[in-house]
Amino acid sequence: MNRKAVVLLSGGLDSATVLAIAKQQCFDCYALSMDYGQRHASELDAARMVAASQSVREHLIMPLDLRAMGGSALTDDTLEVPSTPTQGIPVTYVPARNTIFLSLALAWAETLSAEDIFIGVNAVDYSGYPDCRPEFIQAFQNMAAVATRDAVEGRPCQIHAPLIELSKAQIIQYGNALGVDYAQTISCYQANSRGEACGQCDSCRLRAQGFADAGVPDPTRYVAQ
Repeated sequence: MNRKAVVLLSGGLDSATVLAIAKQQCFDCYALSMDYGQRHASELDAARMVAASQSVREHLIMPLDLRAMGGSALTDDTLEVPSTPTQGIPVTYVPARNTIFLSLALAWAETLSAEDIFIGVNAVDYSGYPDCRPEFIQAFQNMAAVATRDAVEGRPCQIHAPLIELSKAQIIQYGNALGVDYAQTISCYQANSRGEACGQCDSCRLRAQGFADAGVPDPTRYVAQ
């Protein structure tokens, strides 16, 4: 039997690529998406399409109301998503998001007797988020090694972040070789209800530049300007 893995699946380009990598490595994949109060539901629709097209064993969409705390342009409608590059950690950073998501993935992995978790964080072409860095992944790995019953009984969970040192162009080329349908994915911070991207936010700019640098046609559907 193949080993089980929990794969965090946002519906974006990176997580779709990570799911394909886990599948390539012959894991039985259990996709975990979060309905955390993000600005639009289109990315969850994208996650459903990606999960179905890559034939995951199960796709769990977990409700998680981070709007109760706010503090990010993705969970607080009084804060605007920047349409131009900003300095420092941008307002689209969601406080402790990857810590929360990985913790929930760790809990599900233990209930599934899965010893592997995949996450699509990237420390090269990204928006400066502190929870996308190798130091964060290593720190969470260290915590996970002492945090669960499985771990203390000798079955620690391994955190995989295979994209962390790749450029966006390299990620796209990797996923393209694996047959990832990027037309199904949404990266925009403020896509509309039809799944059309704004073309102006940090995530849209990084995505568009990645496709250009990779020499791969960009299948993103943008709002008519």
